[in-house]
Amino acid sequence: MNIYVGNLSYTMTEDEVRNLFSEHGHVESVKLIRDHETQRSRGFAFVEMSNPQEADIAIKNLNGSAIMDRKLVVNQARPKSQNQRQGGGDQRRRHYA
Repeated sequence: MNIYVGNLSYTMTEDEVRNLFSEHGHVESVKLIRDHETQRSRGFAFVEMSNPQEADIAIKNLNGSAIMDRKLVVNQARPKSQNQRQGGGDQRRRHYA
């Protein structure tokens, strides 16, 4: 299951996100989204967990939790639609994998 994780601290690393989710099950991958020009975190990530039950537990336990003084937004990522524009525009509010 692909999980969207928003409102991350800009200083949080992929390893820290992985460790946070590993407390709830096996993490397949973590993709911290970075600005293309500066390579700084954009404050959100996608976490892939292979076991749906573990992913559901992680979502329930981490959504709304305070990590590094930020209240996380954690939910199942929605698939990217075929007609979604590529690049440009304000993509921050869309939680697509």
